[in-house]
Amino acid sequence: MLSELIQLSFDKIMQTRSYTVIVLNGEGKNFAIYTEPQVGKMLQMFLTEVETPRPLTHELIDGIFEGMDVRVKQVVITDVQDTIYYARLFLEQDREEFRHIIEIDGRPSDCLTLALLNNAPVYCTREVLDRVIPLEE
Repeated sequence: MLSELIQLSFDKIMQTRSYTVIVLNGEGKNFAIYTEPQVGKMLQMFLTEVETPRPLTHELIDGIFEGMDVRVKQVVITDVQDTIYYARLFLEQDREEFRHIIEIDGRPSDCLTLALLNNAPVYCTREVLDRVIPLEE
């Protein structure tokens, strides 16, 4: 059974010493995904266009994708259990006359970072949006 996908937007990224909060919005409902502080630092560096002396992990992965002519097609947050989110990264590659779509399980923080780096859309399923706890401002 196919699930309806809801496009998400990045509302904000908040950083503390012990965690990063990525606030997403879908259909006017904000919700938070918590991850380790290194992810927030990397996202802040990307968003403020800070040059790094050496490639960070996500930049390395992005370089591999570019070298293999693979594009980040989309990210889908597929499930939430308690406060743990699950995501799928969809990659696209043209080979001869065929277009390959590759679906990979990944941590939402990694998938969201790759989506931001590649300006790729982020979605969640209707079921996830219905189950998330809305963030109160």
